[in-house]
Amino acid sequence: MNRKILIAALAGAGVAIAGAVLYFTDTIERQPGALAVFTPKAAKTVPFWPARVTTLAGDGIPGAVDGPAASSRFDDPFGVALDAKGKVYVADAGDTNRIRSIAPDGTVSTFAGSKEGFQDGVGTAAAFHTPSALAFDHEGNLFVADTGNHAIRKITKDGAVTTIAGDGTPGDTDGIGRAARFHGPVGIAVDDTGVVYVADTYNDRIRRIGRDGSVTTIAGGAKPGNADSVGAAASFDTPSALAVTTNGTLYVADTGNNAIRRIGTDGTVTTIAAPAEGERRAPLRRPVGLALTRDGYLYIAASAGGRILQLTPEGEVRPLPDADVPASTDGFGPDGTVQLYGPRGIAVERDGSLVVADAQAHRLHRLSSPRANEAAPARPQPVAVARKEPMPWPVGPQDSVHEVVGVMGEVRGSYSGESRDHFHAGLDVRADVGSKVLAVFPSKISDPYANWGFDSLSEGISLGPLSYIHMRVGRDTRGKPLDPRFVVLTGERGKAERVRVPRGTRFAVGDPLGTINAMAHVHLDYYQGGAVVNPLSLPFVGFIDTVAPRINSIALFDSTGKRLRPPTGTRKRPALDKRLRVPRSLGEVNIVVDAYDQVDGNLARRRLGLYKLGYQLLRADGTPVAGYERPLITQVYDRLPRNPDAVKAVYAPNSGITVYGSQATRFAYALHSRLQDGEVQTGSWQLGGVAPGEYILRIYAADYAGEVALEGRDLSLVIE
Repeated sequence: MNRKILIAALAGAGVAIAGAVLYFTDTIERQPGALAVFTPKAAKTVPFWPARVTTLAGDGIPGAVDGPAASSRFDDPFGVALDAKGKVYVADAGDTNRIRSIAPDGTVSTFAGSKEGFQDGVGTAAAFHTPSALAFDHEGNLFVADTGNHAIRKITKDGAVTTIAGDGTPGDTDGIGRAARFHGPVGIAVDDTGVVYVADTYNDRIRRIGRDGSVTTIAGGAKPGNADSVGAAASFDTPSALAVTTNGTLYVADTGNNAIRRIGTDGTVTTIAAPAEGERRAPLRRPVGLALTRDGYLYIAASAGGRILQLTPEGEVRPLPDADVPASTDGFGPDGTVQLYGPRGIAVERDGSLVVADAQAHRLHRLSSPRANEAAPARPQPVAVARKEPMPWPVGPQDSVHEVVGVMGEVRGSYSGESRDHFHAGLDVRADVGSKVLAVFPSKISDPYANWGFDSLSEGISLGPLSYIHMRVGRDTRGKPLDPRFVVLTGERGKAERVRVPRGTRFAVGDPLGTINAMAHVHLDYYQGGAVVNPLSLPFVGFIDTVAPRINSIALFDSTGKRLRPPTGTRKRPALDKRLRVPRSLGEVNIVVDAYDQVDGNLARRRLGLYKLGYQLLRADGTPVAGYERPLITQVYDRLPRNPDAVKAVYAPNSGITVYGSQATRFAYALHSRLQDGEVQTGSWQLGGVAPGEYILRIYAADYAGEVALEGRDLSLVIE
């Protein structure tokens, strides 16, 4: 068949090849809607295939280091794209502001850019401001959504950077080239004819750039919303990624609506995937990355929750299973799906593997099908960066000590009455209602949808390695914006409805981020390499803890949940020996310790959670039993499990805290369950290896400063 006829026929059939690279092998006439030359045939996509996660590049520490993959560093890797030879290109934002490449041998190098700015030029002479999505055209040109510059840039094969649309000023204007204006474009896609499509993120519109540079709006209204319709009558909320088929159909990651939308060639917008109404912790939350296969499967990067989902041509959407981490049998561990930390851009390799930018982990990952009899590699772990310089506090004065009223790992309830709903993930610092929350690090907004919960008690913002929660983001006590970096959106009656802080916005130490709401404290979640780690590792100015934890009680329970109680005798003849009797026939028992901590400066009523717990078995004379020369540490609250239900494994049912309506602040630790390195394992104290006799069960309860409880730590018992 004549090549031109074949290509036109395939294009007319709507063969889906978006996300693949198209290129010329010779000069042929190109017609609108027709393809040039197809890439080599890609692998057939398997629905919901189990993926093995390996690190492609990045050592997990933020920075900008070229060289071998294992020692390379990325700051805020976002967009990814593959050239015709399989080389990976990465838009690295944050403080890096470069386009990086990863060769097939793993070598990382800088392709274009060197510092934050807005400058055309060749290679490192060019400058970007928070580059986001990337996309190749069939001629090998790389297009960049230059978010902070409100522009779309093009990089030729030789590294020459030019601006094809946008003048560096935020706006919402159609026009030609630099006469057009965007507002923080994050997503981009290029069709087979060279037309560029843009997710104009903070204008909530989808734009089109023709080959002549003319910018037009094809869908989306003048404000955020969630409406299926045609053209401007449809509405989006913070669209952040695009994928395009050969017939011009567009797929949109509609981030703020937690949805995937489709735009037909006639401009009709429909919703094709969204969480079920009322679904809690749905896998499809905050989608920010898309990739489309040749055979019509769509991959979705869900930044909230870290899942990589697959949407089949039949419309079924599910997370990819993890080939090496099966679902836990007790429901408290992993759910068996791939779970990254902050996935952003996705690209599909020729064999069907995925390249994913994990921004919060500062790494690039490859998701691939395991080979037969191939051993699973070591899982990439978050890397902690020690901070030694004194840190300012998140409320003023920043160089003075403030009361800590909550620490990582405490059990928290829900408003519906569940006393063990989730873990408290960070640090609470008390402050008066209405006082300003102040930035702790010099940081830059990374997430396209960085703040949440407008006008709720849980309102907050993610900035750099910290999330700041329980405040009016960007607003004073009257609801007025603190400065122009906070964009307050109003409704039809002029009432504020939400606040936007665009990706790429910078804050210095001490800059106000908002004002404390009725919770009367600011909560800090601290991220290292993507994982939430204990914020007490931050050396806040003047903070000390010399107060030892306190143990209220120690209890043992059998496997049915019945508490073992010491003999009491009768009123006339009370028991003389009140030591707890533990029958070896029980086989196993569970240890529950009611304990709490305080720090210097706490109010007397304040109770905080512990950092490290365990137990030791001693003979009646105080000497340790073999195997218990040191306390057996069962729980360490340096990192938390990603499964919120794991809280029910390490806390007993009678735990609770007053913030959510419980009658008492109580931390009842179930020491038989282990929590180490963010992983939970249920268990019990096995009695089979303990000989009958008299013993002392000694509890080890320590705070982050290393203070250990001495009073109330011993339980005398008799193993029978």
